[in-house]
Amino acid sequence: MNAEIVSIGSELLLGQIVDTNASWIAQRLAEAGVNLFYKTTVGDNMDRMVEVLDRALDRSDVVITGGGIGPTRDDLTREAIAKVTGRKVVTDPESIVELRERFQKRGFILTKNNERQAQIPSGAIVVRNPNGTAPAFIVETDRGVTISLPGVPFEMKWLVENEVIPYLRKKFGLKQMIHYRVLKIADMGESAVDDRIGHLIAESENPTVGVLAHPGQVDVRIAALAESIEDANTLIDVVDTEVRELLGDNVFAVDDETMESVIGQLIAGSEATVATFEDLSGGSVAAAVQEAAGPAFLESAIVNTNGALEKIARSGGETPPFADGAERAAALARAIKKTAGATYGIAVHGVEEGEQRTENLGRGETYIVVSGPDGERTRHVRSAGRGAPDRRRAAMAALSLFRRELLEIPD
Repeated sequence: MNAEIVSIGSELLLGQIVDTNASWIAQRLAEAGVNLFYKTTVGDNMDRMVEVLDRALDRSDVVITGGGIGPTRDDLTREAIAKVTGRKVVTDPESIVELRERFQKRGFILTKNNERQAQIPSGAIVVRNPNGTAPAFIVETDRGVTISLPGVPFEMKWLVENEVIPYLRKKFGLKQMIHYRVLKIADMGESAVDDRIGHLIAESENPTVGVLAHPGQVDVRIAALAESIEDANTLIDVVDTEVRELLGDNVFAVDDETMESVIGQLIAGSEATVATFEDLSGGSVAAAVQEAAGPAFLESAIVNTNGALEKIARSGGETPPFADGAERAAALARAIKKTAGATYGIAVHGVEEGEQRTENLGRGETYIVVSGPDGERTRHVRSAGRGAPDRRRAAMAALSLFRRELLEIPD
């Protein structure tokens, strides 16, 4: 069976609220083995809502709406669904009693507009909402099923977990579920990853393979349809092995693991300590290393001028000027390690090219050096910028180089 999510609310179209509800519902549907083919957002306008819902019922077995079942006059979901399904809007007797009792317990009077929350399309299945005042409801027709949920996230999540998914399993006899594993890749761009594993993406059926890029990281998602997590993992393991063989040591984490958590595990229990220097990345590297290393993180230097940069180098016994950016970064890594008394010094030194207006992939060069007990590792990134994506990319490159140093992985 195929599902569609219709998010309702003009505030979503105006950008006043980010639609995290639809993403959360999509994840739960995938886990239950439900195919989600469409997600639509529509404002609080009756004609447009009817048009969207009518189209959704033409192409989907299940339509899940979010929002528009509150007490205000722009809450039009009940009326829109009633119109699309050829029904009247009626007051549910049990819901109106529950509403009155809730308001009385809180010392409030049930106003006429609040009574609207007890209204549903005639013949709808009422779904009690213990976390809010507006009940959800389900309308079953020959065209398909419409499930209407409140827009308040904690109300919606409880209803999906405890009412909607069990209903769908029973109604459509769902026995399979979708389980996925995410392998996280460093030191390779999206196109490079695709070049190595593109045939798995193109040829995969069950499991399927997909790629998602982030600054400094690429995710490879392996998703399997099976009757249990155990069966799904058996299918995923085969593809997991193939991906690791093709991408090698660039695979650094799985699922909820992060680069920071991986380094934290590597450094935990050891006596190693670390200090950082950076300029253009503006503290992103220090924040990431501090999260990773915890108490093993001793000191950071964040500068914005050449004068301050040279001062740090001299404080560590280095002698400016330096021949180029790579030599300067190495001197700074040694200097911050020495002044902090740390086992490792990490320096991220960016050199911008011209006036920067971009927030991503700024023109320039970034030099990264990890100075440790047994020498130095260096990395050269052919971009440099102060935008958030560039700062995260620099931090990921530094952390990845540090990870390779800790694991003694050759570059």
